[in-house]
Amino acid sequence: MLFRFLPLSFLFFLACAQPSPSTLVEVEQIIQNRINEVAGDFAVAFQSLDNPEEQLLINAQEEFHAASTMKTPVMLEVYKQAEAGQLNLDDSILVKNEFYSIVDSSTYSLSPDDDSYSELYEQIGTKQSLRDLVYHMIISSSNLATNIVIEVVGADKATQTLRDMGANDIQVRRGVEDGKAYRQGLNNTTTAYDLMRLFEAITQHEVVSTEASQAMIDILLDQ
Repeated sequence: MLFRFLPLSFLFFLACAQPSPSTLVEVEQIIQNRINEVAGDFAVAFQSLDNPEEQLLINAQEEFHAASTMKTPVMLEVYKQAEAGQLNLDDSILVKNEFYSIVDSSTYSLSPDDDSYSELYEQIGTKQSLRDLVYHMIISSSNLATNIVIEVVGADKATQTLRDMGANDIQVRRGVEDGKAYRQGLNNTTTAYDLMRLFEAITQHEVVSTEASQAMIDILLDQ
């Protein structure tokens, strides 16, 4: 599968089949040729799930603004905490639109005009299950759902889980649209390598059980 995040000028590869070395070399050349034709900054990270030695890495450690790619680590943290009994996916969570800046704890709100899933704003003041909020966060890329879920599990805990599985550079620092944090450079960041490591850990059931891992994969495949 090929993921292209144009706002990030970022290219990320994840594949499940094991290519032969010659095919991998050919693929790398095709990708490099295409990158050379397009203005912007790009990174590629590929690894065979059958053979960890089979990798294709181009600028894989270069840091990018994470944008919505940070939502998958947040989902992973939800399922990790749920499996540990710290929360339940069927917990009822208040839908709200008031959040606290990581800079000074001042409040800010999100605008439905800047969100890809405005319908959730109509539910403010009601409750939704954590499961549904996670689904909206991934499937609809809902920024409002993302901020609500991050408050539940903690951005720092999501980052620590990534560190524990060997994703050493990705940073989940805050929710979306924290303007004060943005202006101070306190942003969510990632690398192609760490995203590769994240998806590998999910598909290999490294962080949570096979059942929980498959539930996350099913959500991702609903895209």
